[in-house]
Amino acid sequence: MPDSKINQDEINSAVWKACDTFRGTIDSSIYKDFVLTMLFLKYISDVHKDKYQELEKAYGEGSPMIAAMMKSQSFIIPEEATFWDLYEKRHEAGNGQRIDEALHAIEEANGGKLKNVFQDISFNTDKLGEEKQKNELLRHLLEDFGKEKLNLSPSRVGSLDVIGNAYEYLIKHFAAGSGKTAGEFYTPPEVSDLLSIILEPKEGDDICDPACGSGSLLMKCGKQIRNNFDGSKKYALFGQEAIGSTWSLAKMNMFLHGEDNHKIEWGDTIRNPKLIDSKSLGLMHFDIVTANPPFSLEKWGHDDAKNDKYGRFHRAIPPKGKGDYGFISHMIETLKPDTGRMAVVVPHGVLFRGSTEGKIRQKLIEENLLDTVIGLPEKLFFGTGIPAVILVYKKQKTDSKVLFIDASHEFISNKNQNKLTTEIIQKIISTYKARESIQKYAHLASLDEIKENDFNLNIPRYVDTFEEEEEIDLIEVRAERFQLESELKIVEEKMKVCLGELGYDV
Repeated sequence: MPDSKINQDEINSAVWKACDTFRGTIDSSIYKDFVLTMLFLKYISDVHKDKYQELEKAYGEGSPMIAAMMKSQSFIIPEEATFWDLYEKRHEAGNGQRIDEALHAIEEANGGKLKNVFQDISFNTDKLGEEKQKNELLRHLLEDFGKEKLNLSPSRVGSLDVIGNAYEYLIKHFAAGSGKTAGEFYTPPEVSDLLSIILEPKEGDDICDPACGSGSLLMKCGKQIRNNFDGSKKYALFGQEAIGSTWSLAKMNMFLHGEDNHKIEWGDTIRNPKLIDSKSLGLMHFDIVTANPPFSLEKWGHDDAKNDKYGRFHRAIPPKGKGDYGFISHMIETLKPDTGRMAVVVPHGVLFRGSTEGKIRQKLIEENLLDTVIGLPEKLFFGTGIPAVILVYKKQKTDSKVLFIDASHEFISNKNQNKLTTEIIQKIISTYKARESIQKYAHLASLDEIKENDFNLNIPRYVDTFEEEEEIDLIEVRAERFQLESELKIVEEKMKVCLGELGYDV
């Protein structure tokens, strides 16, 4: 194969083009798992093929050394399970079953690395239509990924990030077209950037996202450490995701980005937390906890909360139909006592709703855990047009105040989706770090101020963004009206003359 290098845009364009096989036939919410999984399979197969050819050059074709050394690689693909094995048989019946069997064989061969990753993703499904249509669709998909444009071998691609970035590119575009389901697996990149910068990840940090989706927010935190500490990978990423296919995306995403030190669990964080300390059998604790959990989840686990063996809801049990404070309470209880810091994206109702939510909110403020409230613009998140806020909590604060930032009017609009620019993010970060009041943008509120507002955190109570209307000069307006009336009278006289000349009786 040619050894020509490829750039990021070319790969992105090629993988997006591969979706044409399904467009108009199957909804993107269904076929996204097939395309993303095929990208993963194609990449590991091309890496495997590249290494095999390298060993053949070194030891000669048929050398027993080749098989032995391939087994010692960090990733193993059994015989008949590579993308190219499937590609060669694409014209035969049974493409769906062969792909599923290949993925299962790869799981088995790689132990803990990919255990159960593909069990919730089946290519041999009726969702792709009857057998003949399914076989044809999968043949086209194999042919799309078999084109030279999608030769993903290291000798051609060069950087692992190129593949990881292509994966993120696909996830973003699927999110844009997935409506309400997008929030299940994707947080807009500029929001992830903002969260990861605010939290200031450091070398040695344990970082957790208890509603991790496809893992992008976790990886942004890891990237902050690599960028700020000379490429250091001295950190660990932890996550939990309730939806099986999304958990699979997260595991594949981690692999494609080279994030080896991670532990991503599959399960319901509130009902069945999986990140448990092996010695104490209590919840694991982290330096950083961050998440964009589902907004106001109705069935979040209320009925089991009063008997929670981890004591997460000791302040009060959140209401049955809104799980926002269920996630907040869980996250607070998983912070390390000295270094723990947390940022969570929530809907505005969390700031002011009463009942048990009000009790939890008040106790968190009185315990001096709430650090900052950042108001975000509407239409920022895929699947919902409502504005959201970021709540920042810290175990060890430097004061007893709460900073309010109103960035709700700071955005650029792109069709029906709003975005945060680099400049807007920098303004928020600078204000957050300065921790000072700025007229019509930020306010550093004392505990007494918040008490006076009955612990209501609605941002307009603290940040006055009201713009006074320009004073109207009534005398000037009256003079303008007289002038217009005079001009109108002259025009009407001229029109009367013209109409009379034309024979009209006026």
